Amino acid sequence: MGARRYFGTDGIRGRVGQGVISADFVLRLGNAFGRVLVAQQAAAGRRPIVVIGKDTRISGYMFEAALEAGLVAAGVDVQLLGPMPTPAVAFLTRTLGADAGIVISASHNPHYDNGIKFFSAQGEKLDDATELALEAGIDEPFTTAESEKLGKAMRAREAIGRYIEFCKASVPRNFDLRGMRLVLDCAHGATYHIAPLLFRELGADVIAIGAAPDGVNINAGVGSTHIDNLAAKVRETGADLGIAFDGDGDRVLMADDQGNPVDGDDLLFILARAWQANGRLRGPVVGTLMTNFGLEQALEKLQIPFVRSNVGDRYVHQALVEGGGVLGGEASGHLLCLDRATTGDAIVSALQVLVELRRSGQSLREALQPLSRVPQKTVNVRLGNVSAKATVQAASVQQALVQAQQAVAGRGRAFLRPSGTEPVVRVTVEADEATLMQETLDRLSDAVKAAAAA
Repeated sequence: MGARRYFGTDGIRGRVGQGVISADFVLRLGNAFGRVLVAQQAAAGRRPIVVIGKDTRISGYMFEAALEAGLVAAGVDVQLLGPMPTPAVAFLTRTLGADAGIVISASHNPHYDNGIKFFSAQGEKLDDATELALEAGIDEPFTTAESEKLGKAMRAREAIGRYIEFCKASVPRNFDLRGMRLVLDCAHGATYHIAPLLFRELGADVIAIGAAPDGVNINAGVGSTHIDNLAAKVRETGADLGIAFDGDGDRVLMADDQGNPVDGDDLLFILARAWQANGRLRGPVVGTLMTNFGLEQALEKLQIPFVRSNVGDRYVHQALVEGGGVLGGEASGHLLCLDRATTGDAIVSALQVLVELRRSGQSLREALQPLSRVPQKTVNVRLGNVSAKATVQAASVQQALVQAQQAVAGRGRAFLRPSGTEPVVRVTVEADEATLMQETLDRLSDAVKAAAAA
């Protein structure tokens, strides 16, 4: 397969009005996708259906209209969901019997970015082969079906209610949150109207922040990328814990009753230990190259298999499927509970954690006491016009990497990640002692800088 020109690790993303994130490109993208779907359904003699959801950024109106026009011109019926979390679009794609789902979102990025994500009829992200086929179709001429074969567009009804019931179905029937005070930070994003309603229906005393989107305030000082805001609100209100979502609702982080941040690695530990005890855990737990070494050690003590994938929730998903696992995720808050949802769902994942806390009678802080994290730090070394991959492959850098790995052997890890989109090498070192971590990081970073300057 050839290299992607437009798709990154999570769909297409960029600055609004520039390159691929422009109305004209998205119009052609919708038309190309529509032609693929029409060809697939030709033998069945039925018109394809695509559902489209978006987050709350103002440019979503423009791209929603462009996608709608391109798809309808190709002969595809469209159901518009309006603001809706990314995982909700995955669920609704399946439950509405659609042939595909599209999300207009740039996740945790600022309002001036946007992106397009695709889901298959099964509510899963498109595989590499499908993405490459779609890219090839973008370069073909825009086509319009004969008038009687044009698609139609309509607003989907009861979409919010369907998704809320789906989330409730992910927890035991008798589960409730009565007596628990929660702070929810919705990042002024796609969960702003759904999450507070859902958690209140489950009986929680909800204090909602980041729940007043205006089109340009998405992720602005709120949400999972600004966890300090949530932590302060938890301390101020005396809440039991706080839950922070990102702009499109597929990442979740938390804060305990003292306002201490709790990331995806922490939440994976809570779920893995609890699921092992109650028999729900299957296969290995999957993390990424960035998963803290302390979590790997903790799971090893519990005799829970653990594997690492490349960074990106699509690769976590792939490793889970290959290994027959049901639980994986990233420190950033992308958690996958594949026995409950086909993709990372921040609300569903948060509910799974709350179920285990209620079941054990522990607070979030107490549940994390057995986990010992190790110091970890990443430095981005910028290279000018030098290739990141070539720099990493340089003999001097490889030698320095081996020395770094030997220095932290059994106590941590050291690795390099060349960026695929910019001249940057990401240098990461973790160790059970902060001084060892920093000294090793400095030596390895210096080696990368020297190779780039040679």
